[in-house]
Amino acid sequence: MERITVAVVVSMWAIPVSILVNRIVPDPYMDEIFHVPQAQRYCRGDFTYWDPMITTPPGLCADVASLTAVLAMYVASLKKKYWISAMLGAFAILIRQTNAVWMVFIAANGAITYTENLYEKVFVPRNHKGIVFESNNLLLDRKDVPTDRGLRRRKISSSINTTDLSKFETGEHSLCHAPGFIDEILDTTLRLWCFKWKVLLSFAPFIMVALAFLAFVIWNGSIVLGAKEAHVVSPHLAQLMYFGLVSAAAFAPLYFNLGQAAALYHSFGRNKVLGSLLVLVALTVGFTSVHFFSIAHPYLLADNRHYTFYIWRKVIQVHWMMKYLLVPLYVYSWFSIISILGKARNRIWVFSFFISCALVLVPAPLIEFRYYTIPFFFLILHSQVTDYVRWLTICTLYVAVNIFTMTMFLFRPFHWDHEPGTQRFIW
Repeated sequence: MERITVAVVVSMWAIPVSILVNRIVPDPYMDEIFHVPQAQRYCRGDFTYWDPMITTPPGLCADVASLTAVLAMYVASLKKKYWISAMLGAFAILIRQTNAVWMVFIAANGAITYTENLYEKVFVPRNHKGIVFESNNLLLDRKDVPTDRGLRRRKISSSINTTDLSKFETGEHSLCHAPGFIDEILDTTLRLWCFKWKVLLSFAPFIMVALAFLAFVIWNGSIVLGAKEAHVVSPHLAQLMYFGLVSAAAFAPLYFNLGQAAALYHSFGRNKVLGSLLVLVALTVGFTSVHFFSIAHPYLLADNRHYTFYIWRKVIQVHWMMKYLLVPLYVYSWFSIISILGKARNRIWVFSFFISCALVLVPAPLIEFRYYTIPFFFLILHSQVTDYVRWLTICTLYVAVNIFTMTMFLFRPFHWDHEPGTQRFIW
């Protein structure tokens, strides 16, 4: 019943908005002038022609189809349907090439969960009461913790402080507890090696898709198909900073509040030396990124139809110091992201998520919020917001943003002197 309700609510605004857009803007707009003719050729059965201005495979750059395919791949992997997940991964890559990174991310974490489940079945015997024993040490068998969280089963003596265990399980030690993270990596590596043949067999479909994609990149000479000169891989480290702040701002009631700030301060306060070092390193990386690795793509500087054009000019470049003043916000946003994700996922998952974000975002020279869509949805899915007031606030914020966006797009058109046609504001 809940799914039907959601579908009805979404349809109540999506269908009228679609009708309104098609009536006011009936002709192809911006990149659609390339994608629509290409799609029409496919519909006529002509698969031999390719417009050189299109950068993506036959999925034709659809920012919704790509997200749907990746999330479906993730769900299939969580349900341990790895062959289906790999096929969905191949489909996702056909829509957007960078989805290869998310396929590897999902496959890697799926393999880790797979080996942890195997380890418990093979090496951890249980008695009839569900109590787990290993090497004469009592282990806590938490039935309320899902196995796909990948929490490391630790040996527990009779004098253990259960409060410390609960803090570990809720991710409170995720920022300033490096030795535990190293142990987690070593444990995971040993388990993967122990079950390497079973892992290779179960996750062979992902390997085949990854090898096929690698062969395509070598054959094509680039990850993009067309307009290669405008999509050259660049060390755009500042892009990762932008993503952190934009994502935190889009989830502002969760990230920007006194409770979250106090939780971060308390987390760093447990180990002041390591916490201070982490903050210093993060700030250094942030200042280095915006100073040496901040890229102003020609499209960003020239196309005033995008909101990023105004954000760049009116915010980031309003004064030469502004890009440096924003660094503490970038750092706070990322520490908040890591902290909140650490309450729902293990540290290897969080670390691999950060690496995946870097692999997707850093090579992209152009600042476009659509690049942030997939990692942002991973954040939403694992933020564990149970406060209905926050959800209501977030929904209200999104409704206001969407109303503003559609109003500007539909009812505030403008014209360029150097080019015919009607121009409209978009993200």
